[in-house]
Formats: sequence, structure tokens, C-alpha cells
Amino acid sequence: MKKILSLIAVFVLALAGCERKSESSNQPAELQISNPTKQLEAEVGNEFKIVIDSNPTTGYHWELVGEMDENIVEFVSRDYRADTPQTVGSGGVDVWVFKALAVGETTIMLGYYPPGDSTEAQQTVTFNVVVK
Repeated sequence: MKKILSLIAVFVLALAGCERKSESSNQPAELQISNPTKQLEAEVGNEFKIVIDSNPTTGYHWELVGEMDENIVEFVSRDYRADTPQTVGSGGVDVWVFKALAVGETTIMLGYYPPGDSTEAQQTVTFNVVVK
């Protein structure tokens, strides 16, 4: 009987450890990865975010590509947020912040560039933005 109770206790503790690890490795709800297949909407005067997976330890990085209509939206900032717990080689997200300036539609394209002086993105992602 003691062996069974010990096994149950170990099992419960193992499950609790797994739950804590998965909760801590997630980004906060406000930093959910942006879906490029869904239109982003913002109201004039408000800021909005594009959140995209990133891992600068690999040397790869995201950059703005192409032209967005700067009369409709403007770039405000970009910030990298590492996953937790932080370990060597673990990734995170880039948080791109833009401000909605005027009613209209535009696209924001991000390119994923390899390390070094590459002039060509290995991947691009386009987000459609509607400002109301």
C-alpha cells in the first residue's frame, strides 16, 4: 500500500512540475503570435502590435521590408522578449509596435534575414492592416 501511495505522490508531483514548466515558458496573453492570415484592425490614434517568433541567438533577425503607407501607420518600436525560463539557444518573440494615424488600409511586410550582410530575406510575412 505504501508503494502505491508513493507512486501516486511521485506521479502527482511530476504532473505539477510539467504544468509549471509549460505555463512559465509561454508568453503573456498580450503577446500571442500575430496571424498574418487575419486582418489587423486599429483605431486612429491607437497603437497596435505585431508579435512574431524570433531567436536572435541564431543570428537571424526580422526587418521591415517594402513600403507601408506612412500616412496611415507609423513604426514606433521593436522589442525582443525572451521566453522564460531563459536558456542558451532558446527563442522568444519580437514585438513590433505601430501607431494608427489615419483611416485607411495598408500592408506591413517583415523579412527574416540570415546572419551577415545578406540583402535578401529568406522568408517574408505580410500583415494587412485596417485603420478605422
